[in-house]
Amino acid sequence: MSATSDIATDAIAREAAGLVAHYGFSETTTVKLLSESENKIFLVNDPERPEKHVMRVNSGRLSYHTPRQIESELKWLIALRHDTDIAVPEVLHARDGSLVQTIGAPDMDKPRHVAVYSFLSGAEPPEDQLATGFERLGEISAHMHLHARDWTPPAGFERPGWTPEAILEDQLQWGAWQDGVGIGGETLKLLSRLEDVVRKRTDELATGRDEFGLIHADLRLANLLVDPERTAIIDFDDCGFGWYLFDLASALSFLEERPDALELVACWLRGYRKVADVPIDIEAEIPTLIMLRRLQLIGWVGYQQQHLDFARQIGPGFTADSCRLATDYLARFA
Repeated sequence: MSATSDIATDAIAREAAGLVAHYGFSETTTVKLLSESENKIFLVNDPERPEKHVMRVNSGRLSYHTPRQIESELKWLIALRHDTDIAVPEVLHARDGSLVQTIGAPDMDKPRHVAVYSFLSGAEPPEDQLATGFERLGEISAHMHLHARDWTPPAGFERPGWTPEAILEDQLQWGAWQDGVGIGGETLKLLSRLEDVVRKRTDELATGRDEFGLIHADLRLANLLVDPERTAIIDFDDCGFGWYLFDLASALSFLEERPDALELVACWLRGYRKVADVPIDIEAEIPTLIMLRRLQLIGWVGYQQQHLDFARQIGPGFTADSCRLATDYLARFA
């Protein structure tokens, strides 16, 4: 992390800590950085409360990092917690009843929006239990999708659309895949051909109530917390409207080249079918949705080269692996 990044993180941490009284935490509350990816997550520990909390500070760069869209995300999270047995964090209201706060300071690059949740214990499923984890992911995804179909969002509800146009034209500001690591020459030609085929095939997919609706959009194993008592889902920051099976494509993020990738897909579908039917026409295009997601990730990895060690570590290899996946896909579907 650069010195500039350290200064920015310190400023954000300072301003975030200034919100503790707004949520009714005591003066002895500590706020410490817990993790960092697109957003910064802080652990909030109040000695006068039995439970811990987390404070999420959005990066502010994505098109849906607005107070209205974040509040809409939180309202779906509240509804899931109230209406279903899915284990999700409890959203905290501030003393004034608000769900989203905004912080800013001269030494911050931009204002940031903040939400506070209950802290959930648990760990990502271990490497040797991915099949079991994927089956559980599919089951939970089906429950969420059934809720989304029946739930009436409140007035003013606004979340992004995870459509091919939004992803491939970088309307949500994840990063254009053309700006990914090492994109040029034959790689650019190959991935451009991939984009053309993905666009054509997704143009023919149904977008009715049974196929398309409110989804998590980032339901990877990293966002699944397992402990002996329950399996919880976190990180609804990307939730929006898309094909329900795009949640399967998202689940496979960074795992697409594993030798057991097809088995993981089958496990996810097996879990899903325990709860709900899988749209047959969309199921046939799961490989297309996986490649749509992969193009999205190429852009994200490219943008994050300046910000995250993880992205720098996988950058060149991720593009090379994507080309192999694209070649295999085009041999089947072009």
